[in-house]
Amino acid sequence: MIRPGTPPAAWLKPLFAGTIFSSAFLLFLVQPLIAKQILPWFGGSAAVWSICMVFFQVLLLAGYAYADLVTRKLSPRAQPVLHIGLLAVSLLLMPIVTDPRWKPTGTEDPTLWILGLLLATIGLPYFLLSTTGPLVQSWVARTRWGGHVYRYFALSNLASLASLLSYPVLIEPRMPLLNQAHAWSWSYGLFALLCAGTALAVARMPTAQPAAAARGERDGRDADAPRWTQYALWLTLPALGSWLLLAVTNHLTQDVASVPFLWVLPLVAYLFSFVLTFENDRWYRRRVFLPAAALLLALAAYGLQSSLGQRLQTALPLYLGGLFVWCVVLHGEMARRRPAARWLTRFYLMLSLGGALGGVAVGLAAPVLLPAHYELGIGLVLLALVGMVLWRQRLPALAVCGLLAALSSGFLALQVHEDTAGARTLSRNFYGALSTYDVVREPAQESVRQMYHGAVKHGEQFLVAERQREPTTYYGPTSGVGRAILSAPPGPRRIGLIGLGAGTLAAYARPGDLVRVYEINPEVFVLADREFSFLADSPAHIERVAGDARLALEREPAQQFDVLAVDAFSGDSVPAHLLTTQAMDLYMRHLREGGIVAFHVTNRFLDLPPVVERIASERGLAAAWVHDPAEDSHLRATDWVLVARDATTLQRGGIAGATKPFQVNPGLRAWTDDFNNLFSVLK
Repeated sequence: MIRPGTPPAAWLKPLFAGTIFSSAFLLFLVQPLIAKQILPWFGGSAAVWSICMVFFQVLLLAGYAYADLVTRKLSPRAQPVLHIGLLAVSLLLMPIVTDPRWKPTGTEDPTLWILGLLLATIGLPYFLLSTTGPLVQSWVARTRWGGHVYRYFALSNLASLASLLSYPVLIEPRMPLLNQAHAWSWSYGLFALLCAGTALAVARMPTAQPAAAARGERDGRDADAPRWTQYALWLTLPALGSWLLLAVTNHLTQDVASVPFLWVLPLVAYLFSFVLTFENDRWYRRRVFLPAAALLLALAAYGLQSSLGQRLQTALPLYLGGLFVWCVVLHGEMARRRPAARWLTRFYLMLSLGGALGGVAVGLAAPVLLPAHYELGIGLVLLALVGMVLWRQRLPALAVCGLLAALSSGFLALQVHEDTAGARTLSRNFYGALSTYDVVREPAQESVRQMYHGAVKHGEQFLVAERQREPTTYYGPTSGVGRAILSAPPGPRRIGLIGLGAGTLAAYARPGDLVRVYEINPEVFVLADREFSFLADSPAHIERVAGDARLALEREPAQQFDVLAVDAFSGDSVPAHLLTTQAMDLYMRHLREGGIVAFHVTNRFLDLPPVVERIASERGLAAAWVHDPAEDSHLRATDWVLVARDATTLQRGGIAGATKPFQVNPGLRAWTDDFNNLFSVLK
């Protein structure tokens, strides 16, 4: 019971709820905010986001460990004192604006540099936000309504879900990045006051907690120390949920369709499953969700080697629906096994550790150990095996789970066989999965070798010798980049390529030309040399620059390019740092008088030509949009935007007659390193 003079329950409930909600909201909000701040400094590569995610997961785990340690080792009166002190210290780090002194020179280890930058900028505030949920819930357990403490976990996941949806829809499109950082910092200050108020209220509570322990007994949860089997399940169930989240996301965004923001939907399903299962036990009904999970598991396993799982129209509902149902089962079983209040922080610690292990396995280990995206198939097998463990004492359920494990293993083997039998090469690293295929056609002169990055084609070459120097796919003579290169003045030319692909543009080079290639993925260089001959057959001098193009161009002296092709915007992960006013200034520094920057903006889902035109206009440059329908041709329909210092450059050769007017997007702002908005250009 609460002593006389302490805040009444009517005040304590919203105080606790507000503290937990605001902490979870700010926790999810700071992740994209801080990552976007440092993205241009480190080249915008996928590694930046992955390193940030590892940092967030490790610090979240540290926060849960702190909550568990504090509640077990410190008295109820000492806990608030320590926490208020740490909150006060964390305010000294505001605002969360990255210090320019952390900007790399190019010689540092980017992984260690990013981790150090994040730790110095948001380490303590993020750590304290991550501790709030389990710590405040342990305080809630001491109140007279502590029997419903796990509902606050559902509330924190609801806040995370709200934050996830509000950032790309409401915040990012309306507020520059610097303003976002200041607004978040002020919000964190308000959170610190709210959390300090909660801590002070807790300090006035009684130290004994017999009522909470009694509630645990009545709730059917033994207050004795959990057995090792319980710890194993507390670890395994969330680990598998995290595994399936990332595996489904990889499959949908890289193997099915490169749709912008598609990664948001699996995360929404994942978080909502927590909200549903921990808000109230009545939502998770085994007789409803277990049959649905079994059916969706069988269909999902079959879809990995069938068009059912490859077409967006069928794969999206199948794998999103499957992820939601599987996570409801996994998290529902977690909720059924939640302990008495005295073991609450230990429970959350194991949940966090399991989530981190699942994320590390798929996010860091799978790209190194697996040649393609096989983690989803493996996850489905593991899901069936976990079902066998959970229902090992129910013979019918055990038999069904065993059958599902066998079916999933068989379909995974078929997927691997089809990939290895049909592909010339399969490779995978930190930047994604690459593959090459031979496509045999009639007549034989039409047969080609193709390169794919996930589901996106990155070039092809004819197999017959007499056509191997012929430009293909997006790079034909009637494409924007083809016209730009062919219209360059006579004499030796300097051509810059941001993004290599199969190396097709080297086919335009003449003796005496220089082609300088910037490519972030070293495996692309390997495949371009081993599987294609565009670079080897080129009479030009080929220079290679490994790493992010923008970082390299910032360090280099002016290259005096006649044509600089920026070919990095065909997939869903648009490197926005290559499409800003600051990037355009950099390109112009490396362009000789009369030179052209050619932006490849062919994209099924994003309307990028107006973005380039708006940036060019902001900098007083001329821009022309070349749309090549490539009708009755082996080429692909393409969109290229050509940018030059003056309009006369874009009138030469075959450029002028091939341009079309830009579409009007009245609300479009010029993208900068501080602001970009993909939602505003969705088709």
